[in-house]
Amino acid sequence: MIHRHTKNIWIIGTLLLALGLSACASLSTAGPTSTPSATFTPEPPTATPQPLALTVNGEGITLTEFNAEVARYTTAQTALGKTVDSAAATSVVIEDYVAQMLLAQAAHANGFTLDDAALRARIDSLASQIGGAENLSKWQTEHGYSEQAFRSALRRGAESAWMRDKIISNVPSTAEQVHVQQILAYNEEGALEALAQLKSGMDFDELAASPFYDPLTRGDLGWFPRGYLLEKNIEDAAFSLEVGQYSDVIATNVGFHIVKVLARDPDRPLSPDAALSLQELTLKIWIEEQRTQANVVLAPQ
Repeated sequence: MIHRHTKNIWIIGTLLLALGLSACASLSTAGPTSTPSATFTPEPPTATPQPLALTVNGEGITLTEFNAEVARYTTAQTALGKTVDSAAATSVVIEDYVAQMLLAQAAHANGFTLDDAALRARIDSLASQIGGAENLSKWQTEHGYSEQAFRSALRRGAESAWMRDKIISNVPSTAEQVHVQQILAYNEEGALEALAQLKSGMDFDELAASPFYDPLTRGDLGWFPRGYLLEKNIEDAAFSLEVGQYSDVIATNVGFHIVKVLARDPDRPLSPDAALSLQELTLKIWIEEQRTQANVVLAPQ
C-alpha cells in the first residue's frame, strides 16, 4: 500500500508567615526584666525534588509520571495484540511528550492557557461521563495517575490540541493534484517486461488490467497532491511527468512500479483522506522544526 492525547503553596506560605509574626510578637511583648533565651525555630521541611525523565525548554516530566505513561502505552499495545519492547515504548513516549510540550508551550506563546476553571469543568465532565468522582478517581489509580499528573496531562492535552488545530487550520482545502495509474510488478523482471511492451506500443490501460498486474482496479491510484504518498519517489516521478507520459521502472519496498499521469489539476479540492494526510504532514514538519530549536534534555535511560 503506497497511500498514506500555586494556591496551596500560597496558603502554606501565609500560615508560616502568620506563625512567624506570632513568634515575633511574643518576643517583643516580653517584660523588661525577662532574660532573653535562645529559641530554636526549625525551618519548614523542603520538598525533595522529584527526579525528571526529560525537560523541554526547562519544563519537566517527572520520572514517576514518565514511567507510568510507558506502562500505559505498553498495556494499550498489548490490548491491540502488539508486542513492544521497553526501548521502543520509551522512545515513543519521549517523542509524544516532546511534541505535546512543544505544542502546549506554543499555545501559551499564542495567548492560550487552560485556566483552572476550565480544567475543573473538564474534570467534572469526565467524572459525569464515567459515573461520578469516585469512579474517576478509581480510574486514575488503575491507570497509574496521581491527581497532579492527571490534571497536568489534561491541561497539556487541551493546550497542545488547541495549538495543533491552529497549525492545521492553515492547510488549504485545494492543491495541485495528479491522477495516476500504475503497473505494479512484484519482481524487477516483470516490470522490465512491462516497460518493454509499453515501448513497443502496448496500451498502458490494457496492460495494467492484465491478470499479471491489477485486473480489478487497473492500477488506478486516483488523484493525490504532493505529500500524500508514502513512497516519495513515486510521487516525485508522477509530478515530473506530463499528462499521458509514463515513467521508467521505480523500485520500492512494495514492488516495481511504472506510473502514468492521466490528468493534472492545478487547484483541485482535496479528498478527506488527502486533507488529513496533508494536515498530519504539516504538523509533523512543524514539530520537527520546533524541536531543532528547543532545549530537550533527556535523563539517562
